[in-house]
Amino acid sequence: MSVCLRYANDQHEAQDILQESFIKVFKYVHQFKFEGSFEGWMRKVFVSVATRHIKKRKLNFTNIDSIDTDNVNNIDPSIVSKIAEEEIHKLIRKLPEGYRTVFNLNVIEGYNHDEIAKLLGIQPATSRTQLLKARKMLQALIIKQHHLIIL
Repeated sequence: MSVCLRYANDQHEAQDILQESFIKVFKYVHQFKFEGSFEGWMRKVFVSVATRHIKKRKLNFTNIDSIDTDNVNNIDPSIVSKIAEEEIHKLIRKLPEGYRTVFNLNVIEGYNHDEIAKLLGIQPATSRTQLLKARKMLQALIIKQHHLIIL
């Protein structure tokens, strides 16, 4: 369910993605080739179903300027390491859908920009741009949330 929630706009959509994903897993389990973990194979199925849902919604990759990211420097990794995982996931969920989707696919799932472009029907350059903006916005959200002063 956590994979589905990362890509869905709400709990109901995540449940739909989860149900459809399990149907796909059961339908195609015979295609699992025992090359790698079953969990990894299932995750790919879930991500594939989630990205199809996103494409059906006509994912919007507009530029979001609601948070000032111009003055955001890189945050010290030791600061981020002290933030709870669930809190980081909550901040990621605050990202606009396009930013969040590309960030999740690249940073969490490990897809490269060419793979993301193919999954979402976009150009690799769009994926790279969305990831850059997502990272800057996430840094700004962390700073805002924790009132950090970055020198």
